[in-house]
Amino acid sequence: MPIVINLDVELAKKKMSVADFAAAIDITPANVSVLKNGRAKAVRFSTLDAICRVLECQPGDIFRWVPEDTAATEAKSTVTGA
Repeated sequence: MPIVINLDVELAKKKMSVADFAAAIDITPANVSVLKNGRAKAVRFSTLDAICRVLECQPGDIFRWVPEDTAATEAKSTVTGA
């Protein structure tokens, strides 16, 4: 997937647990996990607003687009350890 989710990085910067974050933005920890692991198909703007408000960041700090060939190369090197 060419959209990379950096939610775990932003959570680590704020030293915030998934449970605390989920409570702060009013979604379930399971849904935070879905977002964090890049399995979400969509994100509501109200949820994105809450994420940015709680983490004091911009949407671009959470989401990053990478070209398809770069994403495939990154995924391949992660799997093969190259």
